[in-house]
Amino acid sequence: MGSNSSRIGDLPKNEYLKKLSGTESVSENDPFWNQLLSFSFPAPTSSTELKLLEEATVSVCRSLVVNNPRTGNLGALIKVFLSRTKELKLSAECQNHIFIWQTHNALFIICCLLKVFICEMSEEELQLHFTYEEKSPGTYSSDSEDLLEELLCCLMQLITDIPLLDITYEISVEAVSTMVVFLSCQLFHKEVLRQSISHKYLMRGRCLPYTSKLVKTLLYNFIRQEKPPPPGAHVLPQQSDGGGLLYGLASGVATGLWTVFTLGGVGSKAAATPELSSPLANQSLLLLLVLANLTDAADTPNPYRQAIMSFKNTQDSSPFPSSIPHAFQINFNSLYTALCEQQTSDQATLLLYTLLHQNSNVRTYMLARTDMENLVLPILEILYHVEERNSHHVYMALIILLILTEDDGFNRSIHEVILKNITWYSERVLTEISLGSLLILVVIRTIQYNMTRTRDKYLHTNCLAALANMSAQFRSLHQYAAQRIISYTCRHLRRYVYVLDKLYFPHYHCSTLQHCFSTLSDNGEELLSLTCSHILRSYASSLFSLLSKKHNKVLEQATQSLRGSLSSNDVPLPDYAQDLNVIEEVIRMMLEIINSCLTNSLHHNPNLVYALLYKRDLFEQFRTHPSFQDIMQNIDLVITFFSSRLLQAGAELSVERVLEIIKQGAVALPKDRLKKFPELKFKYVEEEQPEEFFIPYVWSLVYNSAVGLYWNPQDIQLFTMDSD
Repeated sequence: MGSNSSRIGDLPKNEYLKKLSGTESVSENDPFWNQLLSFSFPAPTSSTELKLLEEATVSVCRSLVVNNPRTGNLGALIKVFLSRTKELKLSAECQNHIFIWQTHNALFIICCLLKVFICEMSEEELQLHFTYEEKSPGTYSSDSEDLLEELLCCLMQLITDIPLLDITYEISVEAVSTMVVFLSCQLFHKEVLRQSISHKYLMRGRCLPYTSKLVKTLLYNFIRQEKPPPPGAHVLPQQSDGGGLLYGLASGVATGLWTVFTLGGVGSKAAATPELSSPLANQSLLLLLVLANLTDAADTPNPYRQAIMSFKNTQDSSPFPSSIPHAFQINFNSLYTALCEQQTSDQATLLLYTLLHQNSNVRTYMLARTDMENLVLPILEILYHVEERNSHHVYMALIILLILTEDDGFNRSIHEVILKNITWYSERVLTEISLGSLLILVVIRTIQYNMTRTRDKYLHTNCLAALANMSAQFRSLHQYAAQRIISYTCRHLRRYVYVLDKLYFPHYHCSTLQHCFSTLSDNGEELLSLTCSHILRSYASSLFSLLSKKHNKVLEQATQSLRGSLSSNDVPLPDYAQDLNVIEEVIRMMLEIINSCLTNSLHHNPNLVYALLYKRDLFEQFRTHPSFQDIMQNIDLVITFFSSRLLQAGAELSVERVLEIIKQGAVALPKDRLKKFPELKFKYVEEEQPEEFFIPYVWSLVYNSAVGLYWNPQDIQLFTMDSD
């Protein structure tokens, strides 16, 4: 292309880009377009180079913004692209590399220009720029064809109809990216957009008939995880003196462009981003999530969400109800496999959540799978590495577990799946454990992390809800899982006594008691020193007697005392002591979980009874607590019944003998002696206006992980940028 540009910094000086953005109108039939679209320079391979490309594009765009009302060159460029796409399918079949390469380049320029236009002008101005044609200065035709709508329809056709081959891979990625860019106006608004050009074009008119086909194609792109073509898979013209400006962006696909990630972390941990195996799958998934989370139009529900909510398995031959629009079928087995394999990314976890929550066909299919461990294990690993994940990813993983545990069949089946050598679980070597017991261990660990670090009440409430849903179906709990249920409960029982001690005797409390609780280990195991357990028992009993007399008054005083202690000169209370109500809530729920297991499946869980008996002294102290008296009845009965049988068996019993006595006792204990409580069942329900959470989250994923797209962080209004 005349004088070649070998560096991104040379773009603003390029004579062909100057002509495109200049004062001279260029007809869509002008040979200039063939010259412009044969571009060549090294592909950006880092976020820094993408930033430079953005800055170079801004310079060209600003000139085009000034001159386009008179020249209509933007419209001419789009018409050149539209005319070429009509022959794209035939070109793919005929292996016309040159034609496809130049068409891709046209779309690349359009995408770069559109991104800057959307960032720097209002939607009204943007639409005007797509209507300008070559005519007298400052005029435009109100009845001009709507090029923006035509461009979007063309992109949808390109994504859904063009066969995916080595020579079409790049333009397929670029088409998806351009649609993401078109929707990116949301990034530059603090409030969630409820009326925009996105709603105007994508929810009605010419684009609407493509809804189900587009959603299906994007899902299949995610499922197939097609890798980009290797170097040399398609032969393009070599750079020459008459070559073009940006050739390297087309030819360099396998050498760097598609592995580029944008800067930063919006609500995410700073970490090196792994290389993408499939840019098309990644970009397609991001576009799908953006479309699914568009708000409903004033008079039209989001058709893309409707399509996601209603699609069925290809093996399902039942007819679609006439009331369901945008319906289609997809291979659920392939979808399930892809979801299991891709859970390391936020966006794949968000897709899994969306499908489980919104599509009953998908949820029913997944819950019927006999290999649920393939899906659950990656979710548990996300929660286990909570320190390395951003909070949204952890939250989505937890809600997925909560949705799964709403199903009793799931809760039973996970205890039948035996796993061996869970290498990522480092607290203890687990050579053999059921999936259900592992799930319990990971969820309790997540609660513990949250209580000691993030202190997010909503997170620990949902963790406890998942355990509660499972509790009636606990079966053959691993000894370590049983131990952790009891020890975690005990840890909060001890904390509760300690906090009350600090509140009611802030200057005269027992130093021995304070020492005992300050030496609690992080994992909630034994007190290092508790030589006077009878003193502690008597002390707790006195406190609970006080509580029973004026419980509400005590809690009110507790809150006031806590606030006062934080502003006084006294030594600050530990973090866990700053909300007595939260500690009591956790204790109550853990006792209900234990009670539910004892009531419904006592004979299946000798390890839980063993762990409970081992800590019976502490549980016995809470018999008289006014908040726990009702739920403690069954627990106290079980402790008393089995303690008596162990006493009759004599002293110095081995672990094996104790377990044998427990198993025999479980058969002998009359079930009618255990008081029945309502079944513990919690159901996940999205909060009102979920878009206030999901739209910023989805766009933060786009900002962080969209391939080859960069936005200036200073322009982002939708979410707060990380300081790093």
